Amino acid sequence: MSEEKLRLEDLLGEKLANGDKDKIDYVAIIGGGLMGRGIAQTISAAGIDVVIIEKDEENCKKSQESLKASMEREISRWAMTQSEMKSILSRIKWTTDRSEIPECDLVIEAVDENYELKKQIFKELDEIAKPDTIFISNTSTLSLTKIAEVTKRPDKIIGMHFLNPVPKVPLVELVRALETSDRTVEIIKKFAARIGKTPVQVYEYPGFVTTRAIVPLLNEAMYILLEGIASAQDIDTAMKLGYNFKMGPLEMADTMGLDEVLAWMETLWHSLGEPRYRPCPILRKLVRERKLGKKTGEGFFKYDADGKIITSTMQ
Repeated sequence: MSEEKLRLEDLLGEKLANGDKDKIDYVAIIGGGLMGRGIAQTISAAGIDVVIIEKDEENCKKSQESLKASMEREISRWAMTQSEMKSILSRIKWTTDRSEIPECDLVIEAVDENYELKKQIFKELDEIAKPDTIFISNTSTLSLTKIAEVTKRPDKIIGMHFLNPVPKVPLVELVRALETSDRTVEIIKKFAARIGKTPVQVYEYPGFVTTRAIVPLLNEAMYILLEGIASAQDIDTAMKLGYNFKMGPLEMADTMGLDEVLAWMETLWHSLGEPRYRPCPILRKLVRERKLGKKTGEGFFKYDADGKIITSTMQ
């Protein structure tokens, strides 16, 4: 047998071996909040089993009830069927026990935008997950390279920045850290396509593309409101009709969660030091009052149970 033929057979064998190893059939999601639930629904809808790991039973129950309620609203709008909801929920499991982590092919962290918390989680996961398991963070502003430093697998750390609502937004940013390997990127690109997302590869930098671009727009809309130039409703109407936005910047901020938006702004403000990222006082006020947008029923606008605007809270 020729040397060239032997080499081709070796490459084919390696490819087949990697193909089996790269197959993703079971995914763990750390954190069952708004983003974690949306990610879980999206992955399950693609036929992949998911386990959501929460910090306590109360949060497990709340996460489960919230996801079911969200899908029931979709059913009421004829955007989903009962059988689809049943199928999706049958592939999602909630637990507080991390003992299933070694069985998972992929781990996605979707907790609050807090560096110390994420670092602690990645360190703990690194000790119990399989050595070849890839870790994903859904961070929108924090340094993956720094998070990866606490693990023994920096080449297998990558970001997948999903946008809310996850099941409906077809985009995901793939964030490459300093030591993320080409193989990790390729595996996650295929995974993104499998769950119906178009991956856009970005390199690590505060805010990446989507957060860095949208935050100044949201912030400026808030300052326009603060300065009394127009009402919240008129600001959003102007941007929707003038620039063909599906929703105005203030409703968009409410949809994202005002606490999340504030966290993004503060991180970008401290990291980059540019005035366009300095949070508007109105945003700080609403977050202090726990008026966090659609998830609490009130932010820049008041919302009904279906997330539709009832009235503006600010003129």
